[in-house]
Amino acid sequence: MSDSTDNQEEGLAEGTLMSHLVELRNRLFVMFGSVFGVFLVLFPFSKPIFEFVSEPLRAVLPGGQLIATGTASPVIATLKLSFYLALMIAMPIVLYQVWAFIAPGLYKKEKHFAFPLLASSILLFYAGLAFAYFVVFNLIFKFVVAFTPESVSYMPDITDYIGFVMMLVLVFGLAFETPVATVLLVWTGLTTVEKLGKARPYVFLGAFVVGMLLTPPDVISQIMLAIPVYLLYEVGIIMAKLFKSRPVK
Repeated sequence: MSDSTDNQEEGLAEGTLMSHLVELRNRLFVMFGSVFGVFLVLFPFSKPIFEFVSEPLRAVLPGGQLIATGTASPVIATLKLSFYLALMIAMPIVLYQVWAFIAPGLYKKEKHFAFPLLASSILLFYAGLAFAYFVVFNLIFKFVVAFTPESVSYMPDITDYIGFVMMLVLVFGLAFETPVATVLLVWTGLTTVEKLGKARPYVFLGAFVVGMLLTPPDVISQIMLAIPVYLLYEVGIIMAKLFKSRPVK
């Protein structure tokens, strides 16, 4: 009797594992397919997209033009830009697929908290991208051009430029996830709202250290990252209090 029961449980476990693997495969297919689909839509418009993305730098360059030092640099740069933008645009689909995969394993209370956090993380990520493009880029490039000696012809390569700006927008996009990370720390029981409040001085100092490590070696970009991170930390504490006090049905 025990042998048949063990065989039954083993068969159920194997079937459950296979169903999870099939679901994971399907959701990965949707994630990669969505990114690839957006990439195919964006690529024919790669030239105007590059003009838009490079506008903050071209607006302050003396000649208003970038250069291509490699034989295939124009193609490589536009391909990379289209792919990065496709990944960012498809991010809500990617995150939703991750959420849909883990949601069945969550309790009702956890689902109650997780979905608002998912929506908030998407909005904050795009807010970080917009902040980087519309605010940070203008200040950084004006700063760099202002400090360029008159004897130096400052004409950045397009491949280096794409790598630079994509690194910056990713850093700011992730930095704007600070409130979500703060709420998760409280939600999982790793810390409390009271402890987060007492850690404010260390977080303020740490924000500037992070800004120094993750941004280019100029004061403006470091400050433009550190200050929002600290302010978003305060927002995270407020959100954690709201989530903690909100009754769960």
